[in-house]
Amino acid sequence: MRLVEEKSRAKINLILDVLGKRDDGYHELEMVMQSLGLSDSVFLEKIEQEGILLETQGPAVPQGPENLAYRAAQLMQKAYGLSGGVRIRIQKEIPVAAGLAGGSGNAAAVLLGLRRLYDLCIPEKELLDLALTLGSDVPYCLMGKTALAKGRGEELEVLPDCPHLYVVLVKPLFGVSTAEVFRAYDQGTRGPKPSLRDAILALWDGDGQALGASLGNVLEETTCAMHPVIRQIKAYLAQKTGAYGALMSGSGPTVFSLYETKESAFAAAKQAKRLFQAQTFLTETVQQGEEGYGLPL
Repeated sequence: MRLVEEKSRAKINLILDVLGKRDDGYHELEMVMQSLGLSDSVFLEKIEQEGILLETQGPAVPQGPENLAYRAAQLMQKAYGLSGGVRIRIQKEIPVAAGLAGGSGNAAAVLLGLRRLYDLCIPEKELLDLALTLGSDVPYCLMGKTALAKGRGEELEVLPDCPHLYVVLVKPLFGVSTAEVFRAYDQGTRGPKPSLRDAILALWDGDGQALGASLGNVLEETTCAMHPVIRQIKAYLAQKTGAYGALMSGSGPTVFSLYETKESAFAAAKQAKRLFQAQTFLTETVQQGEEGYGLPL
């Protein structure tokens, strides 16, 4: 049997702004997204029995239609009349419900993997349209790179490559519901607006320090009000570890910090793990086609 493997990379939001509520009920977003070396591995193969067999490890990862990867396979089977069934095995490294697009990345990997497995000639625009029906982060996860995402996440513009930086991820031992965070945001718990201009200028200049200073997430204050430990983690990483900057990713709860050297990032990750008893990872920024690495501590 032919086996296809796709990497499903974690992402962070260097900028996350909410511009307003749309008529369709979604929020109008403006985000600068960046892929990381930390990744899941998604393996796909055809099976004789009809349907989808999804295998994952850990009780926190669903194995049925509530999993975005499962729904991505359903979508492809229906859209392109794929014969037989498919077995999908996801080897998880990215923490769940962390604001790192782990589930969205898995769904994107399934779309790409099934296109390869069945030798389908699907234009990129068509695949992006399918991805958007699964979730706002899925189109970006198809593309990777350093990108500006607007609308619900479907309007993607490639930006200058992020300078190579080492990244520490600190995830408290709880998850966060994106829907709950947006409900609280709509009710008025809001943080300061980030400067998209400053972030893009830093990318054009290849200036990691300026990029760290420009980080901003309008949802951060909302989630911190619900879980104050996130604010404590960010303050420690930003002020005590020599980081270029620190920020909560997505709707949280993971906080990331950026470093010039691997040594300073490793020291920060070790100390953060000890202080906060959280899931902690050392990784790096990557561009499309680069391998990168992500190490749990």
